[in-house]
Amino acid sequence: MRSLRIHEMKADDDLWLSFAGDFTPTDGERGLTPLLQSLERYAGEWMPDIVTGKRRRKYTRAAVWKALEESQDGGSVHIELARTQAPALDVLLTIFSPPLKPEVRVSMELRPLSFFTEETRCHALVEMVREWAMHYPVVKALAGSIADAGLVDVPPRNSNSQAAEDDGVGPIHEVSWLNVFSAKLVEKVGRERVLSTPAHRVEALPDGAVLVQLGPVVTDFAREDAREVQARALVHLRPDLDLDTVRRTLHERSARLAPVVPRFAPDVAPLLERVVARTSLSERQVQIARYNAWVPPEPEEWLPVALPADVEDVARAIDGYDDLAEGLVALLHTQVPSVFDATPASLTDVDEQFWVEYFPGMFPQERIDARAVPAIGAYLGQVLVRHLGGEWIPRRNLQEAQVRVGQRVWLPFLRAWRYMRQRESVLDYSLTQFFRAASRHRS
Repeated sequence: MRSLRIHEMKADDDLWLSFAGDFTPTDGERGLTPLLQSLERYAGEWMPDIVTGKRRRKYTRAAVWKALEESQDGGSVHIELARTQAPALDVLLTIFSPPLKPEVRVSMELRPLSFFTEETRCHALVEMVREWAMHYPVVKALAGSIADAGLVDVPPRNSNSQAAEDDGVGPIHEVSWLNVFSAKLVEKVGRERVLSTPAHRVEALPDGAVLVQLGPVVTDFAREDAREVQARALVHLRPDLDLDTVRRTLHERSARLAPVVPRFAPDVAPLLERVVARTSLSERQVQIARYNAWVPPEPEEWLPVALPADVEDVARAIDGYDDLAEGLVALLHTQVPSVFDATPASLTDVDEQFWVEYFPGMFPQERIDARAVPAIGAYLGQVLVRHLGGEWIPRRNLQEAQVRVGQRVWLPFLRAWRYMRQRESVLDYSLTQFFRAASRHRS
């Protein structure tokens, strides 16, 4: 029973939902029952089927109670809810108890956002949040695009502003697709003003909170008409803001999120797809455009004529290269299991890992040159030998060691040295590109 993780699915955007409400911890299971009932009533096709505390179980109410019981940690308890099938779901359910402020919090991310293109699904989501707010007086609740939320410009917080946020009376920096403003915030802004917000749905809740839904469908948030509604709603609630400025800012955000078709240089496309996938959804389209325009330098680590081997024992030198390559396997086997295979695909996995780990920022350059560079170079040469019919031509100077492939000889250790200079070097001198270039010239 394995959960489908958010990062395992490709998507341009996710739905993000954040809910925080007052909670009476002495109510125990009874206190959390309304939240689970609403989830079960309205989730439908995105209903969690896994609950995780200290261990993972199939979702049932009993499994939730057990997970909560075994996950107690001082004044808080955390459990996770997820799914085994698409859409991918990641829910963190947290309950705070004294001496902390008693609250129930739900942080949810669902991929893809496009799952909520249908108005009926959006309506069910809103009704679920509304019922939560009816049972747990809201501190703060909102839902919308996670990519768009990442572009919200929030002023730096100090202790006073953080306390106001935690108490549900912080300033309104943004009006999301769905909002439930706390009773305290409504009174602060002005009840009549909040209730007259120009939006698709505005509803007063019994405890004084107000639900504001900007439009019927969350996926339309970046459209011009939806941005106009969002701009006018924010300026209505914040009369100190300028409508034209808010409108311009929202349109700029839409432009940054507009889908861009990847057209990466073929030799590095597999790697760039991984790099872009690790970029925040807020910046992903900008990064795709950047890498579409980028062309890596052609590999120069090759010679038209081989330097003769200058070692006393060629076979022993080649065995030494195999030993060096084992050093890379030992270094990366946990994070990159495919490193055992020494295949072209493994090279891309290794590229991705070094892009993430950024060795030049973690270790002294002397240590990298003494240990990592020889291991990477030997491993790269090993893949050329195994998969392109290459032949090692050893040299006493490692950077001169060659692998003959077709009419050219390639210098994998020199490539590895250039590869380990800085983070961008992993892309400029990727192992993936080097192998593909050698592959084209093997005949």
